[in-house]
Amino acid sequence: MFTEELIAVSRQPRVELFVALSAGPSHRTVLVIHGGPDWDHTYLREPLSKLAGTHRLVMPDLRGCGRSTRGLSDEQYTPDTAVDDLIVLMDTIGVDRTDVLGFSYGGLLAQRLALAAPHRVRRLILASTTVEAVPADAFDDWPDARERRAAGARVWSNPHLAGPELTRAAAVASAPANLWRHEMLPAYLRRLESVRFSAEWLRPLRAGILPHALLEDAVPRLTALAIPTLFLHGRYDMTFPARSVRRAADTIPSADAEILQAAGHMAHVDQPDAWLAAVSRFLDSTPGSSCDEGIHHQVQAEPPGCD
Repeated sequence: MFTEELIAVSRQPRVELFVALSAGPSHRTVLVIHGGPDWDHTYLREPLSKLAGTHRLVMPDLRGCGRSTRGLSDEQYTPDTAVDDLIVLMDTIGVDRTDVLGFSYGGLLAQRLALAAPHRVRRLILASTTVEAVPADAFDDWPDARERRAAGARVWSNPHLAGPELTRAAAVASAPANLWRHEMLPAYLRRLESVRFSAEWLRPLRAGILPHALLEDAVPRLTALAIPTLFLHGRYDMTFPARSVRRAADTIPSADAEILQAAGHMAHVDQPDAWLAAVSRFLDSTPGSSCDEGIHHQVQAEPPGCD
């Protein structure tokens, strides 16, 4: 289903991205940008692999992640260098324009990519991500979120863990916060076993030199771009509150939002069929039209912290 190769995207320093590519028509290319950022792309292969053939999937590991080049100096890990890599990757594999799906931290990079090269982006899917800063007290009125997030916070503050061991342990401990459906937890933990975690981006983050990926003026700048955009989010996301997605969809004329019920931050794991259906509808929609009359403003009573 996928071919895998290392593709050079920088000579100085030397950077090669590990990329999984599927068959599919070049005019229906989908560039998938994973989150973390110290994860790899593999946790997103399902259910996206079902698009292979009808779409050409391009799924890279970011620099410092997975099987891509590691060991760069701390200042080489920035949102802008990651975006530059992706643009060179598109040039190298012969992609003039692409649909872009960015997940979580990858959604922040996807916004930067659209702003840096708007003529290269057909449609933009911002999955489980944000366009505004999350307040420190965002989940204070949601006891379940506070309880679920506590385990991950304890791991991050554990002085006996470091490097990829820390990143993996934090991902495992945060699983109950990242998923909403408890019955999906065993399969999700098995999925994490295959992720090649790193800690390359963690070093500059803890050193205080990693630039923030979130753009302060993201909403007006995305509004000006007028690129068809889908915010795809879980109603019970405990990383980026769902209410911020609805605000963005209300503000950006070219954007729609779909809030999946019974889904958390890893909405593609909680609700794989509904998540993939939303992606497919949007990719197959005509730019400038609503991609599905059921997508925009799916508003129900929300849990505290998500209203």
